[in-house]
Amino acid sequence: MKRLFFLLFIFLIITLNGCGGGPIAGSTTTTTTSDGSSSTTTTTAASSDNYTWTAETTASSRNWHSIASSSDGTTLVAAVYGGYIYTSSNSGSSWTVRSGGGSRNWYAIASSSDGTKLAATVYGGYIYTSTDSGSTWTSQTGAGSRNWYAIASSSDGTALAAVVYGGYIYTSTDSGSTWTSQTSASSRNWYAIASSSDGTALAAVVYGGYIYTSTDSGSKWTAQTSGGIDYWNSIASSSDGTVLAATVYGGYIYISTDSGSTWTAQTSVGTGNWHSIVLSSDGTVLAAAVYGGYIYISTDSGSTWTTQTSAGSRDWYSIASSSDGKKLAATVYGGYIYIGSSN
Repeated sequence: MKRLFFLLFIFLIITLNGCGGGPIAGSTTTTTTSDGSSSTTTTTAASSDNYTWTAETTASSRNWHSIASSSDGTTLVAAVYGGYIYTSSNSGSSWTVRSGGGSRNWYAIASSSDGTKLAATVYGGYIYTSTDSGSTWTSQTGAGSRNWYAIASSSDGTALAAVVYGGYIYTSTDSGSTWTSQTSASSRNWYAIASSSDGTALAAVVYGGYIYTSTDSGSKWTAQTSGGIDYWNSIASSSDGTVLAATVYGGYIYISTDSGSTWTAQTSVGTGNWHSIVLSSDGTVLAAAVYGGYIYISTDSGSTWTTQTSAGSRDWYSIASSSDGKKLAATVYGGYIYIGSSN
């Protein structure tokens, strides 16, 4: 009998030791942002990274505000708020300052699939376009000087859509030469916009309002009330516009698989100060960045998420992806650009 109790005791010790030291699914982390507020994020994914991250220090530490990628992830373009636009033709290894656009309050930037045609917005200024990968820039004064908040591009760079915070949605079908104000969507606090590859399907979010979608290149818009009124601050689209992903600052990530008609909160990854989200062209790979927190990646359409701990907890501001989701580029406001590659 004593031998039996001894063996049971040894078995119990081994079992308890085996339970410790590994990542626990459903673990909770609390992130404190620069303004002193905190957000709690719960993830069901393993804590080990599935991407390798590198800080591209050659671009220096700046107030990086937006970043965009070509479909293959080779050509990148990033904008500095209160600075210049920078481009890379080698997946972020080296960067070139594009002083031709001037030093401005660059707010958002978009790229064609080949990285040749670029479009950037200035908060309290104009929209600027480039047809030579950023070497030269043209101010599109016809759209007016406004509080441009976001811009999206079709894969060929012909169709553009931009939003004004406290204003209208504007669209262009000639690479930015002329613009049309889409007054049917009304003047709202538009915060972000996404486009299908052909520019036909558009989705835009209102900060403190609804998500709106268009299936005719922006002529008519539908309020997708199923998502509810919330502090929507970023949105991404699959190439065909069927899969959409949107984030709520201080809330959840929401996914739609029917072009925005219905939305599902991704409660497994928890709430956070989400600031930017991207999708692969088929909508299966998602990457979302938390301001004052981590980057989270899902490779199964949002079912499970992986915390990218090696990239660090930072003031992530914008994130971009190659079409297959295997190459990512993310910016830190007041920090560096980071490049992530799938392991």
